[in-house]
This record gives sequence, structure tokens and C-alpha cells, in this order.
Amino acid sequence: MTRSTKSPGTAVPSRRLSRLWHLGRATTDLAAGVGVKGMYELARSRSSGEPARIQLSPEHTRRFTERLARMRGAVMKMGQLMSMEGSDIFTPEAAEIMSTLRERAEPMPMSQLSQVLEREYGADWDKRFRRFEFKPIAAASIGQVHRAETRDGRRLALKIQFPGVRDSIDSDIDNLALLGQTFGMAPKGIDIKPFLEEARRQLHREADYDAEAEALERYRARIGDDPDFLVPAVHRDLTTRNVLAMDFVDGVPVDRLAGADHRRAARDRAATALMRLTLRELFEFGLVQTDPNFGNYLYDADSGRIALLDFGATHGVAPEHVAAFRQLALATVDGDRDGMREASIALGYMGADDPIEHIDTMLDLLQLAAEPLRTDAHYDFGTSDLFERVYRQGRELFHSGAFSTAPAPETMFLHRKFMGSFMLSRRLRARVDLTAMVEDVVRPPAPAAAAA
Repeated sequence: MTRSTKSPGTAVPSRRLSRLWHLGRATTDLAAGVGVKGMYELARSRSSGEPARIQLSPEHTRRFTERLARMRGAVMKMGQLMSMEGSDIFTPEAAEIMSTLRERAEPMPMSQLSQVLEREYGADWDKRFRRFEFKPIAAASIGQVHRAETRDGRRLALKIQFPGVRDSIDSDIDNLALLGQTFGMAPKGIDIKPFLEEARRQLHREADYDAEAEALERYRARIGDDPDFLVPAVHRDLTTRNVLAMDFVDGVPVDRLAGADHRRAARDRAATALMRLTLRELFEFGLVQTDPNFGNYLYDADSGRIALLDFGATHGVAPEHVAAFRQLALATVDGDRDGMREASIALGYMGADDPIEHIDTMLDLLQLAAEPLRTDAHYDFGTSDLFERVYRQGRELFHSGAFSTAPAPETMFLHRKFMGSFMLSRRLRARVDLTAMVEDVVRPPAPAAAAA
């Protein structure tokens, strides 16, 4: 979740035709920004399989992102995902503007907010609270957050869903698929329909606050009394499908530690804790919070703990996928290319009958990506250009049409979490001992020796 602006708010377009109109306007802004030459390059990329670089002026990009921010919902969520990769797809100026989608959303006006609260809690909803702050403290693609205090003194954060978002997901995804086809964003030889269907399922889960409450409680039970982390409790008496009531927690987004007034020790400690948690989620919990938004981690300077927020994107991971990722990680660290290949086939990164030169190229890329796991000392994310190297090579490989398979769609949100953890460590300019983490968290303990 991200901090709200001073905007008084704009109504969320909830009717299908209204959202189609807004998306059409956004598409027009995008097309105008790309221009005739850009459209030619996109057409060429579709026929050749070579990636195209989208040249957007700052003005057209601003219009495009403002339109998505007003729509909220699935289109804004997918725009946020686009912005995470914007440094290679867009010009630097356009990428900077696109990145604002990760940090902003228009709140709904007070009249619309009051209608939602009355529908969820009844006409006398205000009698439940001693205090309710109408100005949201955060707003994102699905909903916004308000501080409140109940009559019995509980300090709460109320996450309130934008009206119409759930009902608009299917049409938004369908129209985004059409937009992707129009602008040639699908790689050659790759069917993106399964990935869009997974995105559709994920967004429906995120829009069900009852389901998020259950995920939050399951995750909270797994964290337990961890001294590094705090997970807020759910308040069931005020939670509905469209309102999630939880403890209010203090703190600032953890990436604020990147400021010059914070010492390296604090940055290293926070990044180490979160990177370790990423591994534990997959290999111990089998339950992964897959939204890497930095605002979902609030750092409390007094306690040194990090509060974990927003569990709408929480995924259970199938045991067979956990086993395959474990095999891939350990085989990569150990230099076992046969083991890497076996795990990669299980995860859909390559087909068993792909040409050997393509397989070797993919294994080389995986070994490159595992550089932080194979460093004997602490890995310095602040000086690393690994992301650029992996992204450049991976994107070329992805668009080459060299492979007969694509990764299992349900793993794409894991990739998003891994990338988010890496980018946060780089943002904090942190040094992290990932080699020790692999031995502690990923590698199974050796069996105890039999008694004599």
C-alpha cells in the first residue's frame, strides 16, 4: 500500500461501459505517444520476435498513467506490473513516470466512501467508532485504508474496497489482452492466455477481503513470535468481503532506510531479514505473500521490527513446486547442471526435447541469476548490476522463440516476489549473506548418524 495524496478523490468508474471508455482513452494516449514510427516498430517486433523499445513522451506517459490511476482495479494492477520492467521497455523519462503507478492511486470521494460503509455496516455505521478518519492514509489499485478507533478502544486500519472493482476484473483483463495483442507485447511463440487467466484468478482473490483475512491469519500463525516481524491481527466483527479490519501498526515504508541519515547496519539488517523471510515463505511455510510493493513493509525504528501488510496476493505453493525450486536452487549452487536441467523441466523453464544449445543458454542464465547465492562473502546489492545483466539476457532469450514451453503460470507471482526482494535489497544498498541462508533454510539437514 502507498501513502495517499492530497487529492479530494475521484469516483471509481464501476460500470463496464464506463471502464471501457476510460481504457479506450488510455489506449488512445498510448497510441498517440508511440506514434507512426513506434507502431511500425511494434509491428516489426511481432513478425520478427525481436523486442521493441516503446518511445513515449513524458506528456503522453503522464496522461496514460493518470488514466489508469483513476480507473484503479485490474488495469492499474497490470500497469504496476508493466512499470516494474519499464527501465528496458520504455525511455528513461517514460519509465520514471510509469513507476508512479507503484506509488499512487486516486482515493474515492467521501460520498462514494460513505455509500460503501453504509452498505457494509448499515445506516448507523458511525456508531461503531469513537473516531474515523475520512482522509485515507493509503490507496492502491483495489482499495484504500483509513484509520479508526472503535468504541471499545481498538486502534484499527480499515481497508475499504473500491466499488465495482471486483465486477470489473474480467472485462479489464479481456481488454488488457486485446491491448497487449495490439501493441505486440506477447513474445513470439508464447501463449500468454494462461498467464492472463492466472492474473484473473489472482485479482479475484485480492478483491475478496474474507479470503485475505484468512490468508493473513494463516501467515500470522506461521510467523509466530518472530522478533524481526509483526503481522497485524484481523478483527472479524468488522471484516466483510469488502472491508478488512486489522490492527493499526506504526512505521514507515522500509525503503525509507535508503536515506542518507540511516546507517548501513540498519539497512543490512532489514534486507537480510526480508530476504530470509522470502526463502522461508517458499521452503518452510509453503505460503508466499507475492506483492513486492515496498510500502507493504513498515519499519518501526523504536523496535527494529518490520510490520507485514497486504495479504491479498498470498499464494499457497504446491509441494511439487517447492521441491522443484529447492532442487533448482541447490543444484545451481553446487554447479550440478543435470540437476538444474531436471528441475527446470519440472518448472516449465524448458522442454525435455529442446535443442541442447538452447538448454545450455538457459542454464547459463540461471547460473548468472544465482550469483548472490554463490558468493562466499556478503553480497553487495548496492554495487551490483546483476539485475540489468539477467534482465537483458533473459528478455532476449524469452523473445527468441527458442523454447517449446513456458513456466507454470502459478509460478509467475513467485518470480515477482523474488525480483521484488532483490530490488528492495538494491534500493537499500544492503550487504546480505545469502550463501549462509541457503545452507540454513533451503538445504535439508543431513540425516543423523545411526547410533553405534
